[in-house]
Amino acid sequence: MSLNTKHRFLPLIALAGLSLAGATIGLASEPTAKAAADTYDDTAPLSAVAQLGQKLFHDPSLSGGGQMSCATCHDPNNHYAPANDRAVQLGGPHLDQPGIRAVPSLAYKMSTPSFSVGAESAADEAAEAAPMTEASGVALASAATTVTGPLTAQAVVKAGSNAPDLVPQGGMFWDGRVDSLEEQALQPMISPFEMANADAAAVYAKLRQGYGKDIGALFGNNVLNDQDMTIAEAGFALARYQIEEPSFHPYSSKYDYYLRGKAMLSDAEMRGLKLFDDPNKGNCASCHLDKMTDDGRMPNFTDFEFEALGAPRNPDIPANADPHYYDTGICGPLRHDAYSAQPQNCGLFKTPTLRNVATRRVFFHNGVYHSLEDVTRFYVKRDTNPAEIYPKDTNGKVLKYNDMPEQYQANIDVIDAPMNRKLGDAPALNDTEIADVVAFLKTLTDGYDPAKDGAKAAN
Repeated sequence: MSLNTKHRFLPLIALAGLSLAGATIGLASEPTAKAAADTYDDTAPLSAVAQLGQKLFHDPSLSGGGQMSCATCHDPNNHYAPANDRAVQLGGPHLDQPGIRAVPSLAYKMSTPSFSVGAESAADEAAEAAPMTEASGVALASAATTVTGPLTAQAVVKAGSNAPDLVPQGGMFWDGRVDSLEEQALQPMISPFEMANADAAAVYAKLRQGYGKDIGALFGNNVLNDQDMTIAEAGFALARYQIEEPSFHPYSSKYDYYLRGKAMLSDAEMRGLKLFDDPNKGNCASCHLDKMTDDGRMPNFTDFEFEALGAPRNPDIPANADPHYYDTGICGPLRHDAYSAQPQNCGLFKTPTLRNVATRRVFFHNGVYHSLEDVTRFYVKRDTNPAEIYPKDTNGKVLKYNDMPEQYQANIDVIDAPMNRKLGDAPALNDTEIADVVAFLKTLTDGYDPAKDGAKAAN
């Protein structure tokens, strides 16, 4: 059996509303969720199902080696992202097996839509600072490549095009390969470089042994006689924990205060915001949506869409020692479906949220950069000064797009600012402007305290 277990039988909210909320489950000791303690004022207690999910989240005995829990990589004290600067984390039975991608944060995952290929949502498009000319996959989708199978994702072109607005979007992980929080929570349990259980049967045995009483009390003892159902309920509990625990989505950054009219940005932060929004400068907001929606929801700083950026290859990832190995996002190595066989999807990775980005120690799917300054510089110099971005071969030739197989390099976005410049052009941002953008990005860290910051209150 795969851990891509059958989906729940009841809607999540409906089940949470059952009398389970009154059940009592003892809680294991967990690290303090600092983000929640800082400012979030939602004191509603977790339901009994979410409490079970909380215990599962922090329990290393659920891993093959008994040393790794969800919280090992998704550190509650660092907004559910790794606190270290490793490009990839170490897992496996002895915590010595390197992963192949940077571990994303679990914060704000709750609002991630299911994976789909289609038109961008009207709400997201309306929230963009400037309508974006989607470039990913344009060239290959326009080429005479026959795409077989039931899925027909084609060109991803919006502005100035009569082609259908079709764009990969949503799903969990960098490649969108699963659709729900519960599926996302369960996959690492049998990954050989994460929690490294031998198979689903091993996970089932541990759940029965450690949590049989809780699962039986919450979902019925008959569930324990079914491996698929037991694992599915564990995933459901983990998902409920991520939904109900406020520290997963506190919306308590300085920028949130600013949007609510409760704080003012500094001069540098305000300049950075304008550059972030400017379609001819940073143009960051075309993917990292930063405006409140019409119905008053705070921005998630992602449109959940996929993009091929051509980030440099990271030699710190052991898998990259093989010159023939490439991580092509939707096209694998971790995704194996009809979408992964479509060449226009190769090299595309999901746009992550920028919330709490200043607390991250590595950036992009391969963790190649360690500072926000370097990330921003990549965007503006990738095409104008590639020699500053990519390595050179023995003949001095710049190895541009060196982490993408040549046959997929046409998928890389060369249309949207700031990546629409040519060799020798002035970069879209100078060093002073990069510093301003970074100053703005630092306002996205949850746990802002106006009193400590000394910022002027707007009223």
